[in-house]
Amino acid sequence: MTELLKADTAGISRAADLLRQGKLVAFGTETVYGLGALASSDTAVARIFAAKGRPRFNPLINHLPDAESAFAQADLSGRTGEMARALAEKFWPGPLTLVMPRGENATVSDLAAAGLPTLALRVPRGKTALALLREVGAPVAAPSANRSGTVSPSDAFHVLRSLEGRIDAILDSGPCSVGVESTVLDLTRETPVLLRPGGVTLEELTALCGTIHHPDDFAEILPSSPGRLASHYAPSLPVRLDATSIEGNEAQLAFGKPLPGAALTWNLSESSNLEEAAARLFAGLRFLDAEGARRGLTRIAAQTVPRQGLGLAIRDRLRRAAEPRPPSDPS
Repeated sequence: MTELLKADTAGISRAADLLRQGKLVAFGTETVYGLGALASSDTAVARIFAAKGRPRFNPLINHLPDAESAFAQADLSGRTGEMARALAEKFWPGPLTLVMPRGENATVSDLAAAGLPTLALRVPRGKTALALLREVGAPVAAPSANRSGTVSPSDAFHVLRSLEGRIDAILDSGPCSVGVESTVLDLTRETPVLLRPGGVTLEELTALCGTIHHPDDFAEILPSSPGRLASHYAPSLPVRLDATSIEGNEAQLAFGKPLPGAALTWNLSESSNLEEAAARLFAGLRFLDAEGARRGLTRIAAQTVPRQGLGLAIRDRLRRAAEPRPPSDPS
């Protein structure tokens, strides 16, 4: 049963408490309603993908109550920091998401970042959203609060119609004032790149930043843009998919009952739970890559994951990890 909470002191407190427990809470911003989860928890973030039926682990936007707490998650060295501060001063709180290099002390989970060395950060506008984020006291990952592939929700009724019974609560702050998603601007290159148009216009950004590129301006495809790169998140060791046996030179990425004979195994979920598997995927790939190489293993063999629910997203990421890495990929 999904709780419908009023946007008063008690409702905001209840919503913050649920988020800190790892639950899912939809809340309104000036753009659309977001489906919030504690960004530092892989398990909580995995529940977002399960609730939305999202087919890929795309990077999620992480929401914070002010620029100071947002920038604490990022590496602001050089030109990136200068431009980020100028943009934040003009457009935050507001419908602008900045993609920046991940900071050393970042608390956002690998799953929320989709395994990338970058983070998407935003300070939303709206009294209720900011009060909620201040009370949570940690980054909140929040894509739009709707089933994947359906229209983004601009009021609590839209969320309830799409996700009732699949999430824990909705904090009803009324209709959204903007009604379209935030603009996403990538600051990880010498010239900023507009990854998604939205509530802040290209003209407004250009007036402050000067030249802004579009992803199509590049021969290679930007790794920080959700789902655009075939060889995303590839470990250094090659990955073999749908393994039914283990060879002597392989580390094993297991799901359910492990295959016999592996010298090194990371089990995504011994109980074959897809939410648990999603939460453990990136950590498992990193572990097998580093420890496998240290032990002289030359490949990762991944057991079959079901083609249903979150299994589709897990399989998508494993397929990308198994793709040959193009020479132009800087990740």
